[in-house]
Amino acid sequence: MEEAAVAIKSQTDAVERELDEDEERESVALFDFRMAAFTLAGKDYAIDIMNVKEIVKANRFTYVPNTVPFVLGVYNLRGEIIPIIDLRKFFNIEVPPRKPDQVENMLIITIEDHVFGVVVDQIEGIVGIQKSSIQPPHPLFGDINIKFIYGIVEARDRLYVLLDIARIFNQKVGDEERDERESYEDAPAVVSQAEEASGQENEVQKDIVDERSGSVPDEEPAPAPAAAKPAPAEDADKKFVVDGLKEFKKFYVSELNGSWFENRYSEWKESRTAAGLSPQFSAASDAEEFLKPFWSSNSGAFWTKEYADAVYNILPDNAAKQILVWNPGCGKGYESFCLACVLKKRYPQSKIRIYAHEMDLLNIANAPLISVPDSDAQGWLSPYVQKGVTGEYTFTQEIKDIIMFEYHDINNANALPMTDIIFARDVLSLIAPEGQKTVLADFEEKLKGNGVLFLGENESVGGGMSWGEKTQGSLTYYNKQ
Repeated sequence: MEEAAVAIKSQTDAVERELDEDEERESVALFDFRMAAFTLAGKDYAIDIMNVKEIVKANRFTYVPNTVPFVLGVYNLRGEIIPIIDLRKFFNIEVPPRKPDQVENMLIITIEDHVFGVVVDQIEGIVGIQKSSIQPPHPLFGDINIKFIYGIVEARDRLYVLLDIARIFNQKVGDEERDERESYEDAPAVVSQAEEASGQENEVQKDIVDERSGSVPDEEPAPAPAAAKPAPAEDADKKFVVDGLKEFKKFYVSELNGSWFENRYSEWKESRTAAGLSPQFSAASDAEEFLKPFWSSNSGAFWTKEYADAVYNILPDNAAKQILVWNPGCGKGYESFCLACVLKKRYPQSKIRIYAHEMDLLNIANAPLISVPDSDAQGWLSPYVQKGVTGEYTFTQEIKDIIMFEYHDINNANALPMTDIIFARDVLSLIAPEGQKTVLADFEEKLKGNGVLFLGENESVGGGMSWGEKTQGSLTYYNKQ
């Protein structure tokens, strides 16, 4: 009897295990989205598991000076140096004072080719859900800006705020356009064919009404409405190019860059037509190719000696004890460090401070760690670099202390003091036209009377502002009139 009972129990256990496995398989089959769940200030958050490389506990981060408060430092992850971001500080959540050697809960995140650590309060684990169950975000959920929220989802009797990690750490990814209005008035191509047809139809209707109410005999038939005149093919192609630049590269054609655009479009159309291709863009690569001649010299790289000398020669005499510089759109930091070296040479007795602003959080976190290739370190940058124990060249601490890298949106009002120099190459063209006017007004307000404004080589302030344009060598700059 005992053996029979044992056999029956064994069979029962086997059936239960099989049922549990079937239930687990069925449950897993229902989940088409997995997220890493964690808490911040007692509230539940999550991110797409596809952005999580691993989950670790770590401490002893290496502090990096002149970085924003939410950057705790850098960490050696099995030989790879990565920046560490405190997500609580990023969202302005109060953080208890850290104890020495305190171990932090950390998610190792990957965005494209970048890797970095994100510190949170507690890591709850992996949660599977159906993607269809994700609800749109609502301002009432969470203590963070709604633009950083991908959605809200309920799972395991808890409500999770699903963060948009790509938007948090790189606002250029999927960023909404702040202003849909176009103000590129120089190109007639911006007028849509539908608007032109509508305007003509209204004029025809007005003529008909006037004729019926005037001295025209009743028996005389009213003239038939004229057919809408189609927009010239060239105008249609040009409009597609304008729209394509906006869609693919967030580049806004406006009065600021209209002269360059007209010349470039003519070249583009001629070369494309000769190759048997349409001037219109078929992919983002076309827009990228179109914009290649637009970017200023030495963009995204360390400056050549010739360019550094050209900037040096434009800088005005200034005996002030402190020189303040605004460098919006600093990118990965190449421009800011080169500018710091030129300023240090030009004003050796002054204390220099560069406010380097960028909306790409990855760039801001990595900029202080930038290294200098041997070829550049042996050139004009040599007085400002040093060789480390690893054999890599980095900028001296004196140069690093000049720059304050900050995560900042140029469209938002800022608390910067009056500045001596504004270095904003190729930045305004990536802002909607109404925003361009606002930022230029901000430049005018923040720049001192003897200050200097640098824009991109293919950008121009234009009329309507109190700027005096000057050219020296290959560079154009502006003073307040």
